[in-house]
Amino acid sequence: MSDYHTLIAKSSCILELLQVIDRVAKTDSSVLILGESGAGKELFAEQVHLRSPRKDGPFIRVNCAAIPEGLLESELFGHVKGAFTDAAKDRQGRFSLAENGTIFLDEIADLPSILQIKILRVIQEKKLEKVGSDITVNLNVRIIAATNKDLEQQVQSGLFREDLYYRLNVLPIYVPPLRQRRDDILELAKFFLEKYSGNNKNREFSREAEQALLSYSWPGNVRELQNCIERACVIGKNKVIGTEDLFLKPEGVKDKNLKTAVNKFKANFVRKVLEENNWNQTESAKILSIQRTYLSKLIKEFKLSPKE
Repeated sequence: MSDYHTLIAKSSCILELLQVIDRVAKTDSSVLILGESGAGKELFAEQVHLRSPRKDGPFIRVNCAAIPEGLLESELFGHVKGAFTDAAKDRQGRFSLAENGTIFLDEIADLPSILQIKILRVIQEKKLEKVGSDITVNLNVRIIAATNKDLEQQVQSGLFREDLYYRLNVLPIYVPPLRQRRDDILELAKFFLEKYSGNNKNREFSREAEQALLSYSWPGNVRELQNCIERACVIGKNKVIGTEDLFLKPEGVKDKNLKTAVNKFKANFVRKVLEENNWNQTESAKILSIQRTYLSKLIKEFKLSPKE
């Protein structure tokens, strides 16, 4: 059996999507999962499988973009001994390994045209032939495909077969980006924090860090959030993860209001100077070239305080 990911879902759009998946899973039709890179398409492919009558069968993953084109046909369909120079023995392909289960074809838009034809035949006829063999093998496999590309545009550009697109797109599922499901951000962040904290248990985010996580636009979606929290766990020295541990890009901030952006920069800059001077306000004011009384006002305005 494959190892499955934990699905964290609190936002209404994801809970509604799971209800759709419950209905989709009961059928045996092909599923096409669309969404931005890093949004978690593979997790939702897993949910289709786990909620289906095939849940006790194998779930075989294939990243079509990660396997060299010259090896992809053999990887997918298998080969017989002597089919090509390095074929020292018969080999089962990923489709055969998925028998009575599900095969997940990620990055389907990167599939070479010659293999698009063969995948189409598998869907239509439920049969395949190994590389170097003329023996047809019956197949009982459900196909789930995924891509972050616009397949309709790929079809119009002649890069993807129209007939295969319609065969795959029987039951389309769109996974919304993380910025459209903000109720999941802190739930996911806390999950990753626990995962990557190791023996350093009971770590938590500061209130400012939580606000930063919520206000960031997450262009890399859940994958970027996961990487961000893993990095913070490695770099952060304290029990409390602060904004300085997150290293979020300023251009990712959702609120594009200039005053908000300037105040956010000022707050982070003042905090940094204070921390470098052990929160000595007199020394920090000298470095900032401002009056100590004005620094005290900024500290109150931005609600700055030493970390625990």
